[in-house]
This record gives sequence, structure tokens and C-alpha cells, in this order.
Amino acid sequence: MHKALATAAGLIVSFASAAQAKDTPFACNRNALSPAERKRHFEELGPALRKLAVGVHELPDGYALQFRNEASTYKLLAEWAYQEALCCPFFDIAVRIDREVGPLWLRLSGRPGTKEFIEHDLGTWIAPPTSRER
Repeated sequence: MHKALATAAGLIVSFASAAQAKDTPFACNRNALSPAERKRHFEELGPALRKLAVGVHELPDGYALQFRNEASTYKLLAEWAYQEALCCPFFDIAVRIDREVGPLWLRLSGRPGTKEFIEHDLGTWIAPPTSRER
């Protein structure tokens, strides 16, 4: 094998091993946000978004929450998602707008075990609308 290709292959393996080795535990990093950010994240943004969710779709590796396509909701989702990625880095988080001005989506997913974490720690987010706080 060409030396450069062998080196590149070694780097790919090294990067893959490093990525696997640094998976964070399924636990929130309470130091990732300042006290003011934590208060807003957990006492304002989270409750507001739970009330704004209009649907939940179970995925093989997590959940997708549906929201009405409104600028104010998008801003809340973006702020919440950024902060959530800091305190729970094991999540894959995506905020999406469907084409033709469709609904907003918040997708929370990740490696094996993530879905179970969501079910345990974010159960009120994925509960049917009739049983969620309003």
C-alpha cells in the first residue's frame, strides 16, 4: 500500500477510535451552563417548548418533536438546542423546517442508550399531548 494511503488509513482508524473513546456518559454536565443559563433553560425554555409541541414521533434511536412553524418558536428551539448540546453532549440534536413552510422539528437522538435516556429524563416531552402539562 502506498505510504500516504497507509498513513491516511491509520489516521482514519485513529480518529474513529478516539471518537469512540471519548463518548461522554449519559449524564448532564451541570457546569456547562452558567446559573442564569441553567435557570432559563430549565425553568423557561423547556416548559415553554413542552407546551408548544404539537406532536411526537418515535424514532429508532430517539424522538422527533413537532412544532408549528413560527419564528418565535424557532428562536426558542435554537436557543434550547444549543444549550442542551452543551450540557448533554451525547445527544445528536437537529432543528429542522420542512419544505413548503412545513412544521418545525426538534430531533433528539444518538448512540445506543440515548432513546432510553430520553424516555427516563425527558418523559414529559414525549408523553401524549393530553397527558402533558398545558
